[in-house]
Amino acid sequence: MYRLYEFSSSGNCYKLRLAMAQLGVPFEREEKDITRGETRSDDFLAINPNGRIPVLVTPEGRALPESNAALWYLARGSQLMPVDAFEQAQVLQWMFFEQYNHEPNIATSRYWLHVLGEPEKYADALQEKQQKGHEALAVMERHLQAAPFFVGGCYSIADIALYAYTHVADQGGFSLQNYPAIRAWLGRVKAQPDYVGMHD
Repeated sequence: MYRLYEFSSSGNCYKLRLAMAQLGVPFEREEKDITRGETRSDDFLAINPNGRIPVLVTPEGRALPESNAALWYLARGSQLMPVDAFEQAQVLQWMFFEQYNHEPNIATSRYWLHVLGEPEKYADALQEKQQKGHEALAVMERHLQAAPFFVGGCYSIADIALYAYTHVADQGGFSLQNYPAIRAWLGRVKAQPDYVGMHD
C-alpha cells in the first residue's frame, strides 16, 4: 500500500489525496507538522533529504518527493493522463506553470495568512505575492474562457495540480470575484467522480 507523508492543510499534499481517491488507489496517511519542524528530523530526512512534504512511498518502499512528480507517477496509464504525446507535454506545461508562477505566490500567501496567521510579519512581501498571484490567475482565466479544462477538453492531473491551491485562494487574500471562468472550472472539478475535499 502507498504511504503519504503529508501536512493535511497543504495543497501540494491534497493533490495526491485527490488523485488517489479518484483513481481508487488505497493509501495510508502520516501527518508531519511543518510548523513544528517535524520534516527536519533525522528519521524524515532519511526519507527525503530535502526535508519537505509531500513524500509518496510506493508499495515497494521507494520514496518519491515533489507533489507533481508523484502526481505524474500515479496518473500514468490512467484516465487522468492524456494518451496523446503532445497533450501529455501540455499537462507538464501547466504543472510547471503551477509550481513556478502559481504556487510560489498563491500558496505562499495562504501559508503566511491562513496557516501561520502572521499578516503583519509578511505585509511587505505579500504585496508582491498578491500582484504575481493575480497575474497567474489571469493566465488561467484567459485559458478557461475557451476550454472547460486545461488540456484536451478533459479533466486531468493538470487540473488537479492547479485546483489544489486555487480553490482556497481566498485564504491567501485572493478574491476570485473577477475570474468567472475560474469559478466555473472549480465547480466542474468539484463535480468529478470520487471527488474529495481538502479536509475530507
